Amino acid sequence: QVQLVESGGGLVQAGGSLRLSCAASGRSYVMAWFRQAPGKEREFVALARRNGGSIYYADSVKGRFTISRDNAKNILYLQMNSLTPDDTAVYYCAASTQLSATVHPFQYDNWGQGTQVTVSS
Repeated sequence: QVQLVESGGGLVQAGGSLRLSCAASGRSYVMAWFRQAPGKEREFVALARRNGGSIYYADSVKGRFTISRDNAKNILYLQMNSLTPDDTAVYYCAASTQLSATVHPFQYDNWGQGTQVTVSS
């Protein structure tokens, strides 16, 4: 079981930036960010694989968000730029022991507690 702790959320104006961090207690093949807005389902944001380092983004954040991971420190980051009110959500860090994990929440074994990101217009 990998424990995940997110940090870095907050309130920002539209067009601003935030950087989220996720500290993991152990290593995982795939680490990802998901988000969930009130009344909506949890949705995929971005993932980064440990082996080969492949990265994948949801279309809604491509070009604005950057995911990265420090494998030596077991930390996952999400740099979020050009934020809009539509990005307002609780952001969750997730880790999977399945090398084939992709965009579906059920593919992830471990979840953080979430961090709130609020973007004002």
